This record gives sequence, structure tokens and C-alpha cells, in this order.
Amino acid sequence: MRISAAISSSVHFPAIDLALQTPEIGRLSKSFGSAITWCAKMNLVLGTLFPSKWIAITEFVTKVAGCRRGAWREDEGRSVASEFDTVGLARASLIPEALIQQGILSGAVTLVWKDGDIRDVTVLGERNIERRDPMTRDTLFRVASMSKPITSVAAMMLVEDGLLALDSPIARWLPELADLRVLRNGDGPLDDTVPAQRDLMVEDLLTHRAGFIYGFSASGPIVGAYEDALGNILETLATPDEWLTALGSLPLAFQPGEQFRYSYATDVLGCLVGRVAGMSFRDFLRERLLDPMGMVDTDFYVPAEKLGRLATIYRHDKTIGELAPVPIKAPAAAPALCGGGGGMFSTADDYLRFARMLLNDGELAGQRLLQPETVALMRGNRLSDEQRRVDFLGRPGFWSGQGFGLGLSMITDVQAHAAHGAGSVGAFGWPGAFGTWWQADPQENAILIYLVQNSEPVVPPAQEDGGAAVSPVRAAMQEWQRAIYASFR
Repeated sequence: MRISAAISSSVHFPAIDLALQTPEIGRLSKSFGSAITWCAKMNLVLGTLFPSKWIAITEFVTKVAGCRRGAWREDEGRSVASEFDTVGLARASLIPEALIQQGILSGAVTLVWKDGDIRDVTVLGERNIERRDPMTRDTLFRVASMSKPITSVAAMMLVEDGLLALDSPIARWLPELADLRVLRNGDGPLDDTVPAQRDLMVEDLLTHRAGFIYGFSASGPIVGAYEDALGNILETLATPDEWLTALGSLPLAFQPGEQFRYSYATDVLGCLVGRVAGMSFRDFLRERLLDPMGMVDTDFYVPAEKLGRLATIYRHDKTIGELAPVPIKAPAAAPALCGGGGGMFSTADDYLRFARMLLNDGELAGQRLLQPETVALMRGNRLSDEQRRVDFLGRPGFWSGQGFGLGLSMITDVQAHAAHGAGSVGAFGWPGAFGTWWQADPQENAILIYLVQNSEPVVPPAQEDGGAAVSPVRAAMQEWQRAIYASFR
């Protein structure tokens, strides 16, 4: 292979191209002509061919961009990243940093764990722009739907306890959801219904096949009915009993088990866990999952002493080209209804412990939450081919390379999944609406965590070709995944 050909100007390196758009690196590029561009591209190539020799430029560019990075061996507190890892990880950190410099993101915390060690933690930008509070490793994030896997594990613990089964009718504990009606046409009139063909079961909740919806995952009168009856679950003052009663007054959008539809099903699951356990859902999580896992910063509210660590959610206002804070208040005390589908706050290190437990077949540091066979059930696809042919939230082909199990998605075809990210067959996880994402990969023995606080439409606008537009924030997260996986090679 001729190196001169490998670094020709026609070669496209998205990470470097993004980095060169940042003000600091852009000014350097102008000052030194094309030298920094050429050196960065050279380092990308030579860093792969000769990892022990070509580190300087990538590290230099990373320092210019202002990244705060490090790698730790957890038991000794010392660096473990190889020189090759350092090149690749530094390369990856340029990707979210470019968006921060462009004013599209406020900040980010990323973490890479592999083969028993934390290989990298990168801290970028600010958690609150107005106060100029820098992002820190222990910053608290609204992890949104990353709450769902935690709630799903709690439910599976009750299955192992013998208190639930996947085919248990949930109306036994949630009578508010008995004798439900189903819309004859999913987007049709609310009064045009038929009886449900069977009872809702626990598995329906775990797999989003219960017939519930989110406002953004459906169309027709049912959307307004949900909004009027349930409001915003992140800010509701309703009790679980009141919320379930309101939900039970609404028709299902489809027959139980018929299709996958992203929904409030996991919030219902959290209510179910509380009823079955005979305590509040939050108390069950604290006692059986969060405390045993050492997840000290994960909860449904942010206490006063931790409020300064909370990252603000921002929305990029294209009309003014700036970030605007999104007015979503964090509860100052545990809410009456702790939403198991999206109400949790957490940190990179806390969520790492949860992900490691699942990657390690249900056990971490001598604390076993689930048996290996239960974790295997969660990590196995349960959707039919027909259910996977339906677009997910306006993203065509989303399920072509993925499946969905009991609260977790997993990669089933690497090539088909490539348009949506990176990973090996069997890699599993589930993201959050505010830009949070994680994935555990058994083949690589690796965990990737990517935390930002960005508000954008959950359903992307359609493009002229019928595909879904990919926002710069989502595109950067996907490219970060690819860069991290490239560093493993």
C-alpha cells in the first residue's frame, strides 16, 4: 500500500473534517495552510499502520480542541490504554467536540470499557452554558429511555422470584387495565372499538406489544386523547393509581401482541413491579437493584446537594444559531409516579455498573441480580419478521439489522445495522430521547456509553427520497461508535 495514495486529499475522513470546522482548529489550519489537515489525515492512516510511531498529531489536535480525557485500570488507578487505543480514542473524541465548537451541543461525557478496564473517559464542553459550569465525569444526565432496561431487569427479578411470569395477565395486579377496548383502526375515531382478543401479559409490556402508544409513535385522535388524559409523565403530579386509571380509560391502538409500538408500556411495567412487590417501584429498585449495584447517583429525582451536577437539556435553535435551554424541571423529591420508561437520572459510571452486570450474565462484584438464562432471554430477539419490517419512529430499515428482546435491542446483522451505528452480532442496549446511548458487546467484551443532553424531534423529518433525515447530533453519535470500534481493531 502506498502511503501517499492513502493520504491523498480525495480521501474522506469525517471525524477530521468535522474537527477542522471547529474555530480553534480551523484557525490553526488557516495559519499553517493545509499542513494540519495533511498531518491529521496522515496520522489517521499511519496510526493504524504503525500505532507505536504516530501518536503526536492526534494527541495535539485533541489538546487543541480542549478535550479532557483519561483511561483507568479500576483496581489500580493507572492508565491501561495502549498506544493504538490512544490514537483511536483521541480520534473519536474529535467528533462530539466539533459539534460543541459549532454551538450544536453543550457538552458530552463518553466512556469506553473493554476487557475489564475503563479504557477512556472523555469530558467535553459545559453542563450549563449560562453558568459556564464545565462538564465533569460525575455530571448527572436525564437518561430518558435508558431507564427502560433498568425497569425491565426489575420485572425479570420478580419473574425469578416466582411472583410473575411472562404470560401472567397484568390485570390481576392492575385491574385498571382489565377489559380494554381496541381501536378498529389505529388512527380512527376513539369510539370505533372492538374488545381486546386476549388479556395483556407481562411480555407484552417488556416488548412494547401491548397496544399502548406514545404521542410521537402514533397518529389520529388517539394522540390527543393520550395527551389530554396523561399529560407529560416527566412532570405529572399523578399517583400511579390515578395514572393507571387514566390510561385504562383509553382504547388500545392495536390488539395485544400484534405489533411493536414504542409506548408507555415500560411505565406500566414499573407500576406493575410496585404492585407485585408490595412497595413503591422506587423503593424496590433501591433495595433490590440500585444499592446492590452501587449505583449511588441513579434515581428519579435530583436532591439539592447534587443539583449543581445536573446537565441542562438544550435545543439547537436554527433560527438564531444558538443553544436554548429546554424548560424541563428536575423533581426536587421523589415523584409520586416514578416513570420506569424514562424518568431516571444517572451518570456514566453508574450506568456502566448496570451494563457490566448484564454483560456479565447478571452478576457484578459478587452481587447477582439475575441468572444467566434470564439475561439470555432478555438479550434474545422476540419480534417476528413481520413486526421488524415496520419502520421505527420514522426510520426506515431500523429493524433490518436489529431485534428487540425483553427491554433491550440487539444487533442481529452487522451489515444491515451499519447505517444506524456499529457493533457485533449480539451487542445490546437501548438509547434515550435526549441523546443518551449505551451498548454492551459480548464479542468485544466492551461497553460504550455516550451521554449528551440535546432535545430534538424523536421522529426525524422525512426526506424527499422517503428516508429519515439524520440530525448532526445523531450522526455524530453514530460516527463516534464507528471510531471507537475502529480503535478495537
